[in-house]
Amino acid sequence: MNVLQSVVAFDTADLDAESAFWATLLGGTVQADDDWHIVSVDGVARICFQLAPNHVPPQWPDGPQQQQGHMDVYVDDMAAAHALVLANGATLLRESEDPNAAEGFQVYADPAGHPFCLCWG
Repeated sequence: MNVLQSVVAFDTADLDAESAFWATLLGGTVQADDDWHIVSVDGVARICFQLAPNHVPPQWPDGPQQQQGHMDVYVDDMAAAHALVLANGATLLRESEDPNAAEGFQVYADPAGHPFCLCWG
């Protein structure tokens, strides 16, 4: 058996907002169907979204609706990435303990509430 491709798929109540957010962050494009969106970068599917009208966002780091997974996105310009995700609907959940460290991360929630990290180093 050969694995030809794998992608992460997230549930969301708002396919347009969620897929547009990730397409902007990843520098990709959206292929939209009624209940499924694919974000591709350079023609390769990177992340998918499934319509889930009753989606309940996880509450990170504590809460009754726990995180079930998250994305780590490594960037070369943390300040630019931070500004980009906030301008496109993300919420900062936890700032880095030391933003000047050689490596680190900050935790955000995307428009549907899925936690993700912007990482450097």
